[in-house]
Amino acid sequence: MRRRLHLATYDDHVKYGPVVRQGPNRLVFNTITALRDIYLNPRVTKAQVYTHSQFSRSTNIFGTVEKNQHRQKRKLYGQALSDRSIRAFEPSILEEINVFLRQLLKAGSAPVDLSPRMEFLTADIAGQLAFGQPLNTQTEEANRILPRAMISVNMIISMCMAWPAIGYVRMVLRILNRKKGLAFLRVVQGLVQGRMALPKDARHDFYSIVAGDMEGEKLRHTELWGEAVFIMPAGGLTSSTLLSAIFFYLSRYPAVYSRLASEIRESFGSAKEIQTGPLLSNCKYLRAVIDETLRIAPPLPSTLWRELGDASAGPLVVDGQVIPKGTMVGINPFSLMHNAEYFPQPFEFRPERWLDEAADTAEDKQQRETMRKAFSPFALGDTSCLGKTLAYNETSLTIAKTLWYFDFAKAPGEAGKLGQGTPGSTDGRHRVDEYQLYDTLTADHQGPNLVFTPRSVDQGELV
Repeated sequence: MRRRLHLATYDDHVKYGPVVRQGPNRLVFNTITALRDIYLNPRVTKAQVYTHSQFSRSTNIFGTVEKNQHRQKRKLYGQALSDRSIRAFEPSILEEINVFLRQLLKAGSAPVDLSPRMEFLTADIAGQLAFGQPLNTQTEEANRILPRAMISVNMIISMCMAWPAIGYVRMVLRILNRKKGLAFLRVVQGLVQGRMALPKDARHDFYSIVAGDMEGEKLRHTELWGEAVFIMPAGGLTSSTLLSAIFFYLSRYPAVYSRLASEIRESFGSAKEIQTGPLLSNCKYLRAVIDETLRIAPPLPSTLWRELGDASAGPLVVDGQVIPKGTMVGINPFSLMHNAEYFPQPFEFRPERWLDEAADTAEDKQQRETMRKAFSPFALGDTSCLGKTLAYNETSLTIAKTLWYFDFAKAPGEAGKLGQGTPGSTDGRHRVDEYQLYDTLTADHQGPNLVFTPRSVDQGELV
């Protein structure tokens, strides 16, 4: 499969305008008004195609369509992913980042493929957050199949949601993907069983919260598995895409790299100072780099389909369009955040577009306000991503600590081309300096290959 639906959707909007039909009962929009009409409308629910994302009798939060049930699950996730909870979990994040940095030291002058490195780093963090269990994918082979297994599972889910009829033959898909599927379940089962063998409060993790009562009933083991299957790719794959893309764009835009490196190295007096707090929050250019990467390379590039749940107040209206009953509607985040009306020069990596400058004109301020309204990598409304704080913290700490300890550049020769577009390509992948995403519900990706050079700073906590 070509895995380019996000590119095809973008091309369709360029060719046909702000609303495009994708199938007999699907309409995808590309405006700020539609974004709010769909995802902030209390009468709108997740589309029934989400039920095809489930492979067991239990339903995790991603596949939960019924609003009250989704609200209950979201409340549990909200406790685990609150700002306070993430701060308590930060030492585990920092230790996993240090493991990654030690691996860079060991690599010496050899090119490093960042995609698998980021997949291992974020999988280890997600495993620690979910069930307090170390996966050790950064240092050991045993569980390294996990990220690729999660990508394969997401690919099947994406296919089932795009073509629901496939859901009726999902057993065939599971057989074809048996090896990776079993590996994934084996790892998750080990996490669940290992954590359940410990007292509930033995770790500060997701399990310690969700293993309690849910509306007065003990959370069943099958439900716990379902949530585990969701939190691993949701917390791991999306962050690995974001981090890989940041490294790619920093290696292609030297002025951006130089400004960000200077900000980090001038903001902190030592590596130990790099933690969440006022110093890190004051790194405005770092936040701009992260936001620009989320815009240009959204970790979830797929359309999130919705439909009218409550028809008692009349039909659904989206950006002035009356939507026929039974029609699914959605916004494709890749297309919306590449809409030139909202983001001038949308394929240019320009973190400066997010910064408030003293010399800004009224027009500049209005343009920035418009961009912020269209910025939607975490979706909107009561089904938006709860892991936003975790994503920003994890990404900020990883990039800041890497730039503190290392300089890096694109690998020489053919190796340095991994992850970029191909000149002359006719499938939307022709932009050389664009990081290529592959739509598998979450984004799959390759590269970049970079060469890291240790800086002349104290490497104490890494050796």
